[in-house]
Amino acid sequence: MKALLLYSTTDGQTRAIASYIANSLQGALACDVVDLQDAGAVRLADYQVVALGASIRYGHFNPVLDKFVRQHADELNRLPTAFYGVNLTARKPEKRTPQTNPYVRKFLLASPWKPTTSAVFAGALRYPRYRWLDKVMIRFIMRMTGGETDTSKEVEYTDWNEVERFAQEIARIAGKQ
Repeated sequence: MKALLLYSTTDGQTRAIASYIANSLQGALACDVVDLQDAGAVRLADYQVVALGASIRYGHFNPVLDKFVRQHADELNRLPTAFYGVNLTARKPEKRTPQTNPYVRKFLLASPWKPTTSAVFAGALRYPRYRWLDKVMIRFIMRMTGGETDTSKEVEYTDWNEVERFAQEIARIAGKQ
């Protein structure tokens, strides 16, 4: 059996999560990990399960996610599929589910694709790696929401145990075909 793990990332954390899921699935499923930007030639019919992960920046997923989903909605809806959103809002426990995370909830409600399973993971705050404007804007958002504002810090909020559980859920739905 084979899984396709697609991702859209801004600073690399969503790619790291996709790679972690692929490593967790070793032995159960062979995995191809592909950036959504490079997914034009991917044939979904070659896979038993498809998972898409995407990060939020300034309140929005990358438009490539919406474009891909709209282009492939029928095929995605016929396969076992998974979706996960990655954002700093999910650093708060009450914002870590698809029902309580405003970005993932909005995406799922508006999407023609209805994933078999969904999750939300907190991302990483990497101030030293950001461009000047991003650093200023993200610090402002963090100040407003009670987050880390020390721009010399890098903080990883991702709960890797939750990512592992999600990987096992992907393996479980892959066996339902």
